[in-house]
Amino acid sequence: MFLGTEVLRALPHDVIRLLTKRHNRLTRMEDGSEPGGGATRIALYVHYSANGLVSGMVRYQLDLLRQAGFATVFISMAATIPDADWHAVRGMCALAIQRRNFGRDFGAWQDVLPEVRRRWGVPDELMLVNDSVLGPIRPMAPVLAAMRAGGDGLFGLTESLQGGPHLQSYMLLARGRAVAADLMRFVESMFVSHSKWLLIELGEIRLSRWMRGQGHRVAALFGYDRLVRAVLRDPHERKRVIASNWHLRGLGRLPEDRCSALLDDWPLNPTHHLWHILAEQFDFPFLKTELVARNPGRLADVGEWPSVVRSDSPCPVPMLRAHLASVGAA
Repeated sequence: MFLGTEVLRALPHDVIRLLTKRHNRLTRMEDGSEPGGGATRIALYVHYSANGLVSGMVRYQLDLLRQAGFATVFISMAATIPDADWHAVRGMCALAIQRRNFGRDFGAWQDVLPEVRRRWGVPDELMLVNDSVLGPIRPMAPVLAAMRAGGDGLFGLTESLQGGPHLQSYMLLARGRAVAADLMRFVESMFVSHSKWLLIELGEIRLSRWMRGQGHRVAALFGYDRLVRAVLRDPHERKRVIASNWHLRGLGRLPEDRCSALLDDWPLNPTHHLWHILAEQFDFPFLKTELVARNPGRLADVGEWPSVVRSDSPCPVPMLRAHLASVGAA
């Protein structure tokens, strides 16, 4: 009922957009001080905060992209950004953009890609990323190196089976010009709706299937099956998963092959249900902001999230708390 209502509420807005001339949603665009001419690695970073602040954590993430060799396009959907924050961002990026708050991350990427084509053409690497994760809480260099070691293809950090197997879109890396070209083509041509549910269906979920259909490799660094096997080996993590959904109570007594089948029938969201094992056993670099701030699934022990942020974390707990406060989620 909720999904139907959400889609119906979005329908009039979507119809109006289809019947009227599309207006430019980019409201401000300025070159950054970080050189971007001739760049072959491009990152599109989507930001939002109600008060327009660009937290220290976000600035740290932007600097990591710079260190990894990306010319970064910062895209904010905040209505206003303090001058000091805007200038700080320009100092770390090749291009800084403000746009109207519509269409979430896929809408932002779609609106900016024509400018990317104009300036850089089709890059060798194209990263799509947003600020919906806290961290990194573990070093990012090994993660990026592992993604790049996969050769050409579309790579993400985690995958979900909910709605069909797909990469979760908070961080995607297209490697190889043919892969990047097809990713750009997909994003530029997709229908961007006012409905969050439709955006997920038409964007995040459909993307992996479409890219495979173009003949590209699509893979997650922290694959779902790998995580499930680790959960089933660890009694404490198994208990966490059982507590998350009563349909999974059989995990306490079924043989491992039946348990794996059950977790395929009732798939988990890795960044929510498996947050603890990702950090503790796999050195996963992020925590999902929505999980920490709202815990929509009412999962047990989420309030203990600071315990997985080690003292030598790239982004320590105070920085993460400051970010949560800056976006009104503390």
